[in-house]
Amino acid sequence: MSTDFQQGRRNLGARLRELRTEAGLTGKQLAARLGWQPSKVSRLENGRQTATVADLEAWANALEATGVLSELKGRLRGLETAYRSWKRHLAAGHRAVQEASALREAQTKTIHVFESGIIPGLFQTPEYARGVLADVSDRIGSPRDIEAGVRARMQRQEVLYRPGRHFHALIWEGALHVARCAPEAMAAQLDRLCGVIGLDTVTLGVIPFGVRTHFSPKHGFWIMDERLVVVETWNAELWLDSTDDVALYRRIWNLMAASAIYEHKAHRLITRARDQFTRP
Repeated sequence: MSTDFQQGRRNLGARLRELRTEAGLTGKQLAARLGWQPSKVSRLENGRQTATVADLEAWANALEATGVLSELKGRLRGLETAYRSWKRHLAAGHRAVQEASALREAQTKTIHVFESGIIPGLFQTPEYARGVLADVSDRIGSPRDIEAGVRARMQRQEVLYRPGRHFHALIWEGALHVARCAPEAMAAQLDRLCGVIGLDTVTLGVIPFGVRTHFSPKHGFWIMDERLVVVETWNAELWLDSTDDVALYRRIWNLMAASAIYEHKAHRLITRARDQFTRP
């Protein structure tokens, strides 16, 4: 979880505490009005739990302070912009998330990508994407609109063929060997990845096993036009837009790019990985 998110949640909690004390109520008294356990009031005020819109509405109504509700909701929106738990993010299904990603990518001219354990979504085949989204749905407990999500992900890939776009992608070699679908589908996915190398809009590098590096492949990230970094973790998607954060991730990406191989060397490495999925 990002430090900015934690600080923002603490700031919101401090504001909720301020409103309660101004109303002359103790935490226990407010909890009784709300029908909550006192521990929930404490967690919200101390920034240990993220409030929902319903929580904020109940808080403001209980304190007869509905005039500050728009302010509180604005603070919460700021938190949700930076930190989106997958459970909330996927509440409306995979299609909605893919369509939101497509809109963000359509508004971006240059994307720098690093993935350590998965083929980037813009390069995925339908079978591979189906396996990935099904795994996410099982893990998060999100709606299983898998086919709608796959179709939307395939539509996202149209941006690869638009002039004036540039996609600089780096993949850790391990991602080529992680089977997210049946062997024949994995072979087809790696064929697709080889085909991507020939696109005018794409520069694809693979970071081989055993190469000397100055970094650890902790997690994947996407840098959008040098203004936003999108980081996916197990439980959430983080949006980092501070100048320092963007600059740090770009420096890391540059270090990774220096360790990668490209063009025919990358093609040979991908082909060797493909062969393991076609052996009898």
